[in-house]
Amino acid sequence: MTASVLVIEDELGIRDFLERGLSDYGYAVETAPDGPSGASKALTGDYDLVVLDLMLPGRSGLSVLDDLHRNRPALPIILLTALGETENRIAGLDAGATDYMVKPFSVAELAARIRAHLRTATSTTTTIRAADVELDLLDRRVTRAGQLMHLSATEFSLLAYFVKNAGHVLTREQLLKAVWNYDHDPGTNAVEVYIGYLRRKLRIGDRELPLVTIRSVGYRFDDVAPE
Repeated sequence: MTASVLVIEDELGIRDFLERGLSDYGYAVETAPDGPSGASKALTGDYDLVVLDLMLPGRSGLSVLDDLHRNRPALPIILLTALGETENRIAGLDAGATDYMVKPFSVAELAARIRAHLRTATSTTTTIRAADVELDLLDRRVTRAGQLMHLSATEFSLLAYFVKNAGHVLTREQLLKAVWNYDHDPGTNAVEVYIGYLRRKLRIGDRELPLVTIRSVGYRFDDVAPE
């Protein structure tokens, strides 16, 4: 079955480029030129994934993203951002975006990202667990020892990556690539900051999260519930 992709982009040249390019990769592509029409299409149409530009006329991409994430939380959304939009990019991931790409980019890479996210979205396994932590990937719901925990989208993505790789040491570079899509170390302390968030938010009384720092190497999530 052909996957359906909605592209919300105001620049005609980019919109046509993506429509033609993604169609060549076998996707059924529809487009919208602004925030209001894009949000309306995404909420009423049967799309498998949305490609959303952050800078849109009529309604910002972040506003559209917030609406989609509240009403269709399982819908994968890939943001398109300009090189200097770091703060908006982080805000978008925290607001529920699945991924982002910085302009200019190749259609081949975007198509590969779409394939990866559609595989995750259609996976029959929606629940993963390690130690006393359980994540529902479809509803983006986290519990620890049966208690519901509230995480941002980026915190959820980081925790999910740890749980999927429980027992393995993950380097800072691996985490930056998997969660923030950095192909190189940009000098950010995002990994350390968000690990701090996870440890604080998922602590229950004196029970620490089984997330261990391996000095000079990285981090490991142990698949053993702390006593």
